[in-house]
Amino acid sequence: MFYFDEINGKKIMRSDLIEAEHFFTTRETIIKTKETNKEVLANENRKMISEHFGINGENLITPSQTHTAHVETAVIGKNTYPDTDGLILTNKEQAIFLNFADCTPVIIYDKKLNIGAVSHAGWRGTAGQIAKVTVEKMIKDFGSEVKNLTAAIGPAISMCCYNVGEEVYEKLKATVKDFSNLSEIRNGEIFVDLKGINARQLTECGLDAIDICPYCTVCDNDLFFSYRKENATTNRHSAVLKLK
Repeated sequence: MFYFDEINGKKIMRSDLIEAEHFFTTRETIIKTKETNKEVLANENRKMISEHFGINGENLITPSQTHTAHVETAVIGKNTYPDTDGLILTNKEQAIFLNFADCTPVIIYDKKLNIGAVSHAGWRGTAGQIAKVTVEKMIKDFGSEVKNLTAAIGPAISMCCYNVGEEVYEKLKATVKDFSNLSEIRNGEIFVDLKGINARQLTECGLDAIDICPYCTVCDNDLFFSYRKENATTNRHSAVLKLK
């Protein structure tokens, strides 16, 4: 279940399914922006989060997201990860975050090995099955077993607000065996459940423990940022992960 919490009196959101230190930032805890009037706040929040984790600011890292299905592993001393939309964390010295404004955040955690990952699943990443790619990389590179994996799918645009064209619909539909209840037609338009599609991909990978955030970035725009509703805003909320 998702619930609100605070760091230094500022609102964040967590899932009780993920045992690692993690959270989803809100408007109050923004750490990613290109807007000059938000930069001071974002810098202050990054410093606050680094102090909360007990790490140097340079060890709070984020990749350069370009809507790929490419997944890397964070390495101590390396801060640059180009064209990377999934990042696996295996060390305790760093914390990772990826950034969102309608796209779907997916945190995956191996409770036995104490390793985790954050993936960015917009429609392109979802079409590329980035959540599945992340799981497969955790299994192949680190020996994770699906039975030990839990996932939290964070705040994103929900089916109530996410209409797509026929081409996108077909690409998303092709990613799962069972597409039931993941789309609907309203007034001749196709609406899809991006969070649900990612959850279904994970289920079909064998994951049982998946928490899906009920909040929609469009409907709950007072809490989270929305690229669609806010005219291509550069403000982002983030999914943050630090290992125990």
